[in-house]
Amino acid sequence: MERQTGKRCPWANTPLEIAYHDGEWGRPLHDERALFELLELEGFQAGLSWSLILERRAALREAFAGFNPEKLAAWGEEEVQKALAAPGVIRNRSKVHSAVTNAQAFLRVREEFGSFDAYLWGFAPGAPFRRAPGAPVPAQTPLSQEISRDLRRRGMKFVGPVIVYSFLQSVGVVHDHAADCAFA
Repeated sequence: MERQTGKRCPWANTPLEIAYHDGEWGRPLHDERALFELLELEGFQAGLSWSLILERRAALREAFAGFNPEKLAAWGEEEVQKALAAPGVIRNRSKVHSAVTNAQAFLRVREEFGSFDAYLWGFAPGAPFRRAPGAPVPAQTPLSQEISRDLRRRGMKFVGPVIVYSFLQSVGVVHDHAADCAFA
């Protein structure tokens, strides 16, 4: 992608944050594996910084079978232990187990709706949603609360409404670029 110049959102400061902001964040995403990856990365980020997750993204991809939901759904305790021991992984047993549980739930959603993409974007006809210029960025919204409730009902973990809102921003359901951002 050609790099734009000008202002960007104030949270993008490090080289990894800038690359993520400029190349991914807020762009409508429909790729199944990439949707699953970002949902899991948002869950891994709970209680940590996004910058740390970006630093460890490659290691997390490697340890978690490229965030391939079919492969992760079949994991047993042996694979979980390997992932916990892998360099660069967030060593939180609950988060690692949730990746397996979430992969299983992701596949059930895909079976029911034809794709996770259809499920997700079905909540958001007319998306991406844009904030009014100058309006504060919320931590969660009624939409993220609704999707969070539904994902939890379907068996997913680490999908609270704040995590889901961050996910919606990252995959472009919500367009939260600052008004003066060159990418807005």
